[in-house]
Formats: sequence, structure tokens, C-alpha cells
Amino acid sequence: MGRLFGTDGIRGIYGGDLNSALARYVGRALVDVLKQGSDIKPVILVGMDTRLSSPLLADSLMEGICEAGGDAINLDICPTPTVALLVTKHGYDAGVMISASHNPWDYNGIKIFGSDGYKLNDALEEKIEDLILDRTDDFGRAQRQGHYQVLFSGIDEYIDYVKGAFNCSLDGLKLAIDCANGSAYISAERIFTELGADCLMLADNPNGININQDCGSTHLESLRRAVIDNGLDLGIAFDGDADRCLCIDENGNEVDGDYILAILAYKLKKESKLKGNTLVGTVISNLGLRKFCEENEIDFYPTKVGDRYVLDAINAGGLSLGGEQSGHIILRDISTTGDGQLTALALLSYIKESGKSLSTLAAIMKKYPQYTTNIYADENDKQALKTDCVIQKIIRDNENKIGTNGRILIRPSGTERLIRIMTEGNDPALAEEICYSLAKNIGKRLVELKHTV
Repeated sequence: MGRLFGTDGIRGIYGGDLNSALARYVGRALVDVLKQGSDIKPVILVGMDTRLSSPLLADSLMEGICEAGGDAINLDICPTPTVALLVTKHGYDAGVMISASHNPWDYNGIKIFGSDGYKLNDALEEKIEDLILDRTDDFGRAQRQGHYQVLFSGIDEYIDYVKGAFNCSLDGLKLAIDCANGSAYISAERIFTELGADCLMLADNPNGININQDCGSTHLESLRRAVIDNGLDLGIAFDGDADRCLCIDENGNEVDGDYILAILAYKLKKESKLKGNTLVGTVISNLGLRKFCEENEIDFYPTKVGDRYVLDAINAGGLSLGGEQSGHIILRDISTTGDGQLTALALLSYIKESGKSLSTLAAIMKKYPQYTTNIYADENDKQALKTDCVIQKIIRDNENKIGTNGRILIRPSGTERLIRIMTEGNDPALAEEICYSLAKNIGKRLVELKHTV
């Protein structure tokens, strides 16, 4: 087994490297790291999404916590930001979310939050990894067992927090809301209907294997049809654990994370609330977002892909807003992590306040044509992407071809066995041709390398 933690916790297909035994050891190792050799009894909150494997992993994780002398508090099904919120509100020592976000049902993951509501830093993750990978049979054995409890009020506390974040009414708005058959099914309808919106709910009947299946933020087709067919004001889509949000405007057009960032940055700057006059994005943020920032005299700061890197930059600079094209938006003044439902409410409150449609608000940014594709890649393939001279020449040749009116970004995924390829530019046909040419030729070279080993 390789290193456990990627850019968003531990993730994999359940029953493979990610299994109940590993979850149990994660629970034990987390307690040991939090204890730091003392006699304290850490209290750890555990939430989960709607995957078939989530209760199995959560139970094993909590067993490990209690075995090592910690107390485990079961939050049950909830959005990921619920864990981050309640850890700080109740003063718990850590929080864990069992989820693989936007991935299919057979994947799952383990995300860990510290007592401050932020995802665990690299140093603590490495300590947990070292304990698990170097474990012995008596690793983490405690003198006394911990206790198990259930936090029945948790989801109500989260819903009340989100509803009160913007002090707004949604009366008169007609929405379609796609819960991705994930965590949002337990909270979204209450949040938006109790604020006055008329909501058509989609993908809100999870069965353990339909999470993200042709629905949610990665599959917007049914949401688009619902908005157009019913003449709604807009549609909102969450991912499996509801920490990201994408939208469909009244005309059926996608409003992704880059558009949402532009809209919210424009609003905050107008109100003199955009701290540092800076918007944080990533290296794959659309060129249009950068142009928007230039035109509105906003500084743009790109990070590596991953909401943890966006958040690090926000905190380091004392900033207020950042996010990803995928819909991970961090409103730092009111949350320590990405929160799809808070993001949606920020957008809806601005629509109500301005009296403008979503399409009108989104028109402040022009999106450049962008194409993406993936290549299946194991760890050796990801390493070859960086070191193989043939692959480097393929990339350089295509960079010369796209020239200064576009760009190419190729990167290994931190959460999946994929190499991601993105191209964008003024010439859509050229950008698309280069994207798929890169995938074909790099993929061919990776196969050649395997055959020469």
C-alpha cells in the first residue's frame, strides 16, 4: 500500500485498499495523534454520506476511536460542512467525514477535520499515516475504552446556521434542487423552502448506490430539463457530500464555480467586503475569470487544484473568498470549508437583493472555450508524466501549437487514478483538437513504457 492521504483525505474503492479494517486503524491512529502521549480523552465527531459502505466505514472508524480511548460521537448522514461547523461549535477535538464527494457509489473516503474546523494539515496526516503503515498488533491499545454517543440535534443545528447566514427571504423564487442522492437530501429542502422558495426536488431519494448517478453537480442534464420545462428561475446542483454547488440559469446555461466566484467577488468588492481586494482561484480557473478580475481591478491568486490549497491561501492572506471551477466555494467570513448550500444561499440572496436574473449576473464574465479529458493512470504513470522526455516533448510541441492565445494544463489527480488534461483558448476547434491529441499520444506513450519494463 502506498501513502494514504491525497488532496482530499483518504479515498478509494470500498473493499480494496479502503476497507473497514483501515477505517478502524485510522480511528485508533487519530486518537493516538491527538493524545500526543497524554492521558486526555479526545472527543471525535463522525458524519457520513449516503453510500452503501458509509455506515460500515463509520462504525469501524468509531470502533477504532473507542478502542484507543477516545469518545466517538455519531452525527449520521450529513453534509461535510456540518462536521466542520459542529466540531468548532461544540469544542470537539476532531471531526471525520466518511464520503467520496462526487465519485461513484463504489468509492468512499475519509476526510479529517481538526478542532479548528479546517481539514487536517499535512504534518498531522503524515503522523497518522506513519502509525497505520508501521503499525504493530498492540498499536494504539488504550488502558480504558472510550464511549459512543449519537448527536441527534446535529443536522438541525447546521440547517439553522445556514438559514441564518444571510438574513434573507427567498419568497417568490422558483427553484429546482438536485441533491445528487447524497447528503443534501437531508437538509436542502428544509433550508430553501423554510426561507420561502418554491422548490422542485430532484435526486433526493438515496438508496446507497444511486449517489451521483446521472445527477448532481457532475451530471446537470436532468436539472437543466427541469428548469426549462417548468419555467423556473434557476437550478442548483450539489455533489454527494454537499460541499460544492453548480447552477443552471433560467435559460438552461451552466453557471459553474468560476461564474459564481465572479458574481460573489463583484458583490463583495462593491460592498467593500472583498478582503485584500483578492480572489483566490486555481491553476484551472478559466481565463475568463482572470480577465474579469483584471477588468474589475481585483487581484487574482491561483493555487494548486484542491480546496485545501485555496483555503491555505485565503488564510495566509487574510482573505474572504476563493474557490474552484468545480463549485467548491469558500466564504471564509462564515465558514472554514466549502459549503454548497451556503454558496447557493449567497447567490440567491444576491439575486433577491439585486432583482436580476442569474443569467444577467453571470454576464459579468466571459468564459473562454475549455476542454478536458482524463487518462487512466497508476502511480508509475503519474511519475512518468513528470520525468519521461518523450511525454515532455509531446507537451511542449502542443504548447507551441496553441501559442499565446490559449494554454494547456496537465496534472495527476490527487484523488483518483487519473491524469487530467485541460486546454483552453480563443480558437475552440484548436483547443479541442489539442486536448484529445494530448490524451491519445500521452496515453500511447504510457502503454509503451509499461511494455519496456
